[in-house]
Amino acid sequence: MRKKTNRTARYITLVYICILLLQFFSVACVSKETNISDEVKQSIEERIKNGEAVGVVVGFINAQGQREYFSSGTLKKDGEKPVDENSVYEIGSMSKAFTCIALADMVLKGELSLDDPAEMYLPETVKMPSRNGVKITLEHLAAHNSALPRMPFNFRPKNPDNPYADYSVENMYAFLSAYRLQRDIGEKYEYSNLGMGLLGHVLCLKAGMDYEQLIAERICHILGMKDTMITLTPDMEERLARGHNPAGEVPNWDILTLAGAGALRSTANDMLTFLGANMGIERSPLLPAMEMAHEPRVDAGKYMSVGLGWHIRDNGKTQIIWHNGGTGGYRSFCGFIKDKKSGVIVLSNMNISADDIGFHLLDNSYELKKSEKTIELKPEILE
Repeated sequence: MRKKTNRTARYITLVYICILLLQFFSVACVSKETNISDEVKQSIEERIKNGEAVGVVVGFINAQGQREYFSSGTLKKDGEKPVDENSVYEIGSMSKAFTCIALADMVLKGELSLDDPAEMYLPETVKMPSRNGVKITLEHLAAHNSALPRMPFNFRPKNPDNPYADYSVENMYAFLSAYRLQRDIGEKYEYSNLGMGLLGHVLCLKAGMDYEQLIAERICHILGMKDTMITLTPDMEERLARGHNPAGEVPNWDILTLAGAGALRSTANDMLTFLGANMGIERSPLLPAMEMAHEPRVDAGKYMSVGLGWHIRDNGKTQIIWHNGGTGGYRSFCGFIKDKKSGVIVLSNMNISADDIGFHLLDNSYELKKSEKTIELKPEILE
């Protein structure tokens, strides 16, 4: 009887060990699964070799909230310190998504309405342009159909290497008061840094704080995004990926009056937190505001529409909600598929687009561009 009992005990122990081994190898297999393909990694390496990039960081977040990173290159050309998911980049126009989530949050809390005319929140001395009795609303500014131009015509930077630094609130007010709209408000999509910068300015006036405080209090503190801001801490300065164009290193931009259009800096790690919250993977009280921002509102051409800030690319098979960014020495991309709950961030400290990497990682029917030695002039406006 005792021998039989011992055999039974050994059998149970063996089964238990087998179960543990299966679990172990199952986890090991999952951990080896990659969403950032060798093809993408090779493409990034080739871009760095050909001078199209200096330091690139790619991040991927899946439906379980698991994160994957690939980084290659350095914080500065001919430097030794490598970039990683905690390296700091200018994210340019990806700031617009933050601006519009702050707008949606204020709307849901009853602080203002999407239908409010922008002029409600500006000084009486500012005469906002209107047309045929229609006024520009906050929604028009957020959805890029306000009929305001991409940039104000009195934007004449003294320093092209830091073009927004001397564009003042007074300059913006003077332009708005003198400008005549060239088309009906709401008639068509026209991407406008001026419109989004004005929206950020209006939200700041309503909230009684500057743009950096607004985004920190409404979004970053809530999500635990400690590395997303405008004014860099000493630690962030140490981790800053220096901006470049094909000619070499370029200064960072100071975007003051139009901050809502592109002033933020961030990291791949923080931006995956942001994407996770937008997809509902990481639950937060901001989800209703984020979902409001994702709703298509304006047709923007073939396969494309616009929500509040976000662009929505729908080819009939896959719907990608995305935004990119570009400043004098940086390019960035963030995008996600809500149904699959997968998100991608791409950060590069060179002013040559890397959007194709982001779209390809989300849907491999979008092809990667061929890497070749390219000269691209730095912009004086936000991409």
